[in-house]
Amino acid sequence: MGLNCGIVGLPNVGKSTIFQAITSAPAEAANYPFCTIEPNVGIVNVGDPRLKKITSLVKPQKTIPAIVEFVDIAGLVKGASKGEGLGNQFLGHIRQVNAIVHVVRCFEDPNVVHVSGQVNPVEDIEVINMELALADLEVVSKKLQGIDKMIKSHNKDISKKGKILLPILERLEAHLEEGKQARNLDLSEEDIEEINDLNLITLKKILYACNVDEDSITEDNDFVKEVKAFAEKEGSAVVKICGKLESEIVSLGTNEEKQEFMEAAGIEESGLEVLTNMAYDMLGLRTYFTAGEKEVRAWTFPNGAKAPQAAGIIHTDFEKGFIKAEVYHCEDLFEFGSESKVKEAGKLRIEGKEYIVKDGDVIHFRFNV
Repeated sequence: MGLNCGIVGLPNVGKSTIFQAITSAPAEAANYPFCTIEPNVGIVNVGDPRLKKITSLVKPQKTIPAIVEFVDIAGLVKGASKGEGLGNQFLGHIRQVNAIVHVVRCFEDPNVVHVSGQVNPVEDIEVINMELALADLEVVSKKLQGIDKMIKSHNKDISKKGKILLPILERLEAHLEEGKQARNLDLSEEDIEEINDLNLITLKKILYACNVDEDSITEDNDFVKEVKAFAEKEGSAVVKICGKLESEIVSLGTNEEKQEFMEAAGIEESGLEVLTNMAYDMLGLRTYFTAGEKEVRAWTFPNGAKAPQAAGIIHTDFEKGFIKAEVYHCEDLFEFGSESKVKEAGKLRIEGKEYIVKDGDVIHFRFNV
């Protein structure tokens, strides 16, 4: 399984610049609205020092990291939910992603026009959030229009489903009418399961990415502080990134040059690497490893997955024919230096179908089909 993140925001906030830096893939970046119409898609490796360390010890023929897919979605504007600025098309693209990275402009630059004439990050966020809420409101209202027919259905299952949905949809409609996000409504896991097929945009987890200038990398400017205060109220995460600087970093040829550049800029870790890892973690995704002479590979799995489910991520046959799993943790490998010494130390375990896979496990699955 993988992670699919949509990058959204108002026009000219730096979305495409950040996307280019994240993926090193071409996306048209220009100083005018709607320079991105069709969504650009880029695949990004998840930076994981554990994978590098396992590779150095196992010495495989190849190494395959976990990945995140980023989708650069064109800038939304006020009225997008009513079709302004090709809004319906853009909103459709957002519905297809697992999570949202909302890029917010947190820098002043007279040479880069702002769609509303002034930089006000919280107001920008609220414009986007309102459009997303209105788009979801339309979906929920349409569903409610047919709910009476469901409840009166002679099919007991359909009727039962309608009765369960009615109060959930009514709460959602009232909430969305106020421009609020569905993820901030107190819905139970069961409620969310019932409305999953609606694919509501505002139910998706969101990460606010503050695009700052070089002077605000090491110390938050007032714009960033405003975004953090806003995000804290709704329980969302914030990452600070300088799109311009990150573009310069990825343009450098070697890792040594990149490291020297970052040290000179006063940053320890690339903002893009932080963003990628935060996006990965935001959806409760974890990593286990398979390790052998041919290949060391990172596999993405949902937190709480049991061994057969994790095995099925490699191949469905692994899950169907699951027998047991040989498991040790990567930290044991780092301590003892080789799998044979991990075994000698008694750290390798045989686990069955009920085993809950942990982040950092190194696993060999036994199966029979």
